[in-house]
Amino acid sequence: MKIVITCIHENNQFPLLTYSGTGKTYASAMRELGFQKVLFLVHRNQIAKQAQKSFRKVFSGQVSMGLVTGKYQEYDKDFIFATIQTLSKEENLHRYEKNTFDAIVIDEAHHSSANSYKKVLDYFEPKLWLGMTATPDKRDDNLEGRNIYEIFNHQIAYEIRLQDAMEEDLLCPFHYFGITDLDIIADAGKSSEEKVENFRYLTSEERVENVMKQAEYFGYSGDRVKGLIFCSRIDEAKELSKKFNDKGWRTLVLSGSDSEEARAVAIERLAGEESEDALDYIISVDIFSEGVDVPEINQVIMLRPTESPIVFIQQLGRGLRKAENKEYVVVLDFIGNYRNNFMIPIALSGDRSYNKDNIRRYVTEGGRVIPGASTIHFDEISRKRIFQAIDNANFSDIKLIRENYTNLKNKLGHIPALADFDKYGEMDVLRIFDNNSLGSYYKFLVKYEKEYTIRLSEDEEKAIEFISKKLASGKRIHELELLKRTLQYRHGIIGRLQKHLSEKYHCEMDEHCMENVVNMMTNEFPTSAAKKTYAQCVFLKKEQDDYGISDVYGKMLQNPEFCAILEELVDFGISRYKVNYSYHYQDTNLVLYQKYTYEDACRLLNWERNEVPLNIGGYKYDKKTKTFPIFINYDKQDNISDTTKYEDHFVAENRLIAISKSGRSMDSEDVQNFLNATERGIDVQLFVRKNKDDKISKEFYYLGRVIATGNAKQFVMPNTDKTAVEIEWELETPVREDIYQYIVNE
Repeated sequence: MKIVITCIHENNQFPLLTYSGTGKTYASAMRELGFQKVLFLVHRNQIAKQAQKSFRKVFSGQVSMGLVTGKYQEYDKDFIFATIQTLSKEENLHRYEKNTFDAIVIDEAHHSSANSYKKVLDYFEPKLWLGMTATPDKRDDNLEGRNIYEIFNHQIAYEIRLQDAMEEDLLCPFHYFGITDLDIIADAGKSSEEKVENFRYLTSEERVENVMKQAEYFGYSGDRVKGLIFCSRIDEAKELSKKFNDKGWRTLVLSGSDSEEARAVAIERLAGEESEDALDYIISVDIFSEGVDVPEINQVIMLRPTESPIVFIQQLGRGLRKAENKEYVVVLDFIGNYRNNFMIPIALSGDRSYNKDNIRRYVTEGGRVIPGASTIHFDEISRKRIFQAIDNANFSDIKLIRENYTNLKNKLGHIPALADFDKYGEMDVLRIFDNNSLGSYYKFLVKYEKEYTIRLSEDEEKAIEFISKKLASGKRIHELELLKRTLQYRHGIIGRLQKHLSEKYHCEMDEHCMENVVNMMTNEFPTSAAKKTYAQCVFLKKEQDDYGISDVYGKMLQNPEFCAILEELVDFGISRYKVNYSYHYQDTNLVLYQKYTYEDACRLLNWERNEVPLNIGGYKYDKKTKTFPIFINYDKQDNISDTTKYEDHFVAENRLIAISKSGRSMDSEDVQNFLNATERGIDVQLFVRKNKDDKISKEFYYLGRVIATGNAKQFVMPNTDKTAVEIEWELETPVREDIYQYIVNE
């Protein structure tokens, strides 16, 4: 949940790892490192008191502790818990010598760019600064002096995300329910009339009654509800509170304008035992998104759109604190017709690759995403709304790419390398390669990074784009290691590659594979139309019984800047291969349950030439390699013709019914090749995708080899005079349950 950032004094190296924002963790760390004088700096009185309380439990009177807040002035203690508002005043700050404290801990460190914090940072000289925050990435990070990572010298001691925290049992289990909000709840309009109308819907009697009904139905853990409700606007919160109270709930609105005392009283009324003035819910807009520790909260209700994964996790986290007699927290997320609904599965899964099919799977798989006892459920309409948001989203959008790039650059303090995107869990750089106006990380940097000064020739730029788009995903190691060889050698490239693949990867190249690799690297693999796109991307030329580098590529390699970009790109691809594509299925170059495009399949099955999807249709036989891939779109679109609306379907994890192309009979050559594949030495491979809606990835899950059982029948396709053949297939490897459920369930 917390990202912990340290700024360590250069003469005192203290390795410090911690997990989350709890007083016990801080205290244990301070004790182990031997700090005698510690300042704990916060931005609210209540947090200072909570932190002091946590420290007291750990130290049990071993050190003296004091509060320096507006009300308490206890300066001469070993551990000082101070609010920034109080300590930043001149008369209070200068009560201490600059080196008084061995360590200074700043809670919610994303506030550190404020002038009050800067004043304290500039004054003290401790051995260790420790900053803790769940939101180091802010919208104004590009402004000088506002980058929190920069303030802390870009030193990240530890970063933990929701999945890791749940796995380590640091947080309370939760049961998340994505519930359909009213049909009329959508993104607010821009005009004043639209905003008034939207407000009327948000606070309608119908909505209030629905929220209360669902909250009662899904319940909570404990003797009574102690809930937190998040809204979009103060006026909405106040109106909802009034209507909830009229119907029997005990609610109160808290906002940034409320005093510390008012907040403390409200929290006590919520967290305490049943009494006449107890509260059932506190309704808030944003003040409870951070820095409030109320472990007793057992129900969180979200009545606002998810604007970002970070804010979503912050709000979810308000209910994840462990407390006595609290087994779990119930999270009710009322999902309207919001454009950013896709943020919900991204937040819950922690996957920032922005792969549409992955996000769809997270919606359907639910609790599989979160370790431990937590569960995730979406009702049918909510699921459809999220799917619609995913379908409409453009994850290769420049704005999204630039935002993720800026976050990573701010974190590192320099232009990120390709490997940094994977290392720090930022957006998958393949989204950059997918963008038609970019095609490569180099092109992105040229367009959008002022500090980037490298410029390549047109041919060099195209070569980098080709490698980025076609090879850098790491789906096969051969071309990447070939390029690696070309950085050292000019001749005997294929022979050296064969030797290296055999020794390092225990991988042999047969004649079909060798021909395919050579065709890829000489621009002979693409179809005639596609050849023009990368006409200058010819890396090899024939030399007697082997291949050397081509003249045009040899010229590129004379440019050290091109070589550096090429090497980084190749190393990135190799690392992707090792992580994602090195566990081959049987004797293939394919990996079960990884996703491949039509072109990927043609290449990795070692076809001499690529085939356009239109020519493949549902399947295509390659006589030279005797491979016969089947491509199935499991969910058919309503608007396709009757002759192409094949009723392919799984009947079990290891059994599939698939329909031949229209116009086929039992005697057709392709049908006979299917039915007699084993006898004829034909290799039939299965690729399945959920649907064709994802216009970006166009990828199929690879599900391994299939064998016709012999059960086949010819029939006339409905509403046509065309015949087709229904064939039953047995999968050599039953489909993994989560993939199977995702594919077959609506």
